[in-house]
Amino acid sequence: MSERARPASSGDGPVRVALLRAVNLAGRNRVGMAELRAFCANMGLEQPRTLLQSGNVVFGEVEGRTTAALESLLEREAVQRLGVGTEFFVRTTKEWEAAVAGNPFGGEAERDPSHLLLMCLKAAPSAGDVAALQASITGRETVRAEGRQLFITYPDGVGRSKLTAGRIERALGTRGTARNWNTVLKLREAARVLAAGWDREEAR
Repeated sequence: MSERARPASSGDGPVRVALLRAVNLAGRNRVGMAELRAFCANMGLEQPRTLLQSGNVVFGEVEGRTTAALESLLEREAVQRLGVGTEFFVRTTKEWEAAVAGNPFGGEAERDPSHLLLMCLKAAPSAGDVAALQASITGRETVRAEGRQLFITYPDGVGRSKLTAGRIERALGTRGTARNWNTVLKLREAARVLAAGWDREEAR
């Protein structure tokens, strides 16, 4: 870990969770996870750790940049350095913990976590747009929004559902990327482990 100190203004520690949108799907936007870790390290992000192949990474950010500024920077540099045009969705650990705690589908999280998705959005949708989206659904899927997060249940599976990411984005007027609840919890744990190690280093 570098000698740079945690920014006093962050109020939330330096660890961030970042999701990449639509990478490694059907051979498009291919990014190796070792390549992604190297990219983050070269961007000055601390101790990047990836999870799975779908573009999930946790890291330390010590420059005090807002999540929006960091998203914009990573998106620009990914084009230049990785040759990939994708969107990044960055959350602080506090925001990620709040998203997990705010899940309105606790029963589904216990019974069927692979069919419960958390979609991180670029902007918080209006209540009217969320209600209109739910009203348009003809299957058994259910959606709920909390800030810049959308929670979605797919009781009959995701693959054949007509409630696609594109349809959701069009209805809500913002872009997003989704992960199932198992991945959400694994990312929470990865962020906690990184944050704990960081705190131990600072305590020395």
